[in-house]
Amino acid sequence: MKILAIGDIVGEAGLKKAKEVVPEIKKQENIDFTIMNGENAADGMGLLQKQFNQMLEMGVDVVTMGNHTWGKKEIFSFIDHPKIIRPANYPKGVCGKGYTIQQVNNKKIAVINLIGRTDMNVLSENPFIMINDILSELKNKADIIIVDFHAEATAEKIAMGYYLDGKVNILFGTHTHVQTADEKILEKGTAYITDIGMTGPEKSVIGMDINVSIKRFETTLPEKYKLADGKCILNGCIFELDDATCRINKITRINR
Repeated sequence: MKILAIGDIVGEAGLKKAKEVVPEIKKQENIDFTIMNGENAADGMGLLQKQFNQMLEMGVDVVTMGNHTWGKKEIFSFIDHPKIIRPANYPKGVCGKGYTIQQVNNKKIAVINLIGRTDMNVLSENPFIMINDILSELKNKADIIIVDFHAEATAEKIAMGYYLDGKVNILFGTHTHVQTADEKILEKGTAYITDIGMTGPEKSVIGMDINVSIKRFETTLPEKYKLADGKCILNGCIFELDDATCRINKITRINR
């Protein structure tokens, strides 16, 4: 089985790039299951219904979110759709769900969304504690478990990787928009990468206009962010699993 994870979609330009490239990758690589982080699709902050529908149309099986989940009010009208999840460690009572189980090729695949707490400015529950509760709920319910850990701190992501080694099949990081070159299969079999990158404008500061970003750093004034223009890149990873054992055989980074 091959599982494709696509990094944070940034703006309409990033979504357009994904629409061009994702179906091609799925066909060329015989992808069985696709995950996409969509929290930046709407002007860099949030997700709209039409964009979510376009993701489903290109064959995305699960859309994950992050710190900008509630960036657009429209999200409340479709957050309960079975193919979209928000961070599971948001406070109890928040609408939506933190994980979903989808069946593909006679395998039940659970996808969990978590958000980090270091420098995220989100009042979330402890992801290290919450994940244990979720894994208990998933016991004997899923053949494959995948985690999208939406976090700022590299150390927090690495720690989570070792913490979940042997407990989940795949853990990939999102949020920082810069693809890391540390993909590995950990000692107990979990596939890990700190960040799978972004899908958006290549000549940018993590998807945002360069001049606006520099002005913010120069002046420390709250200059309004603006999405960058120009050629886009698509980042992600393909995880190959053994059909019989569900163990990871190979991790391939994508940069197109």
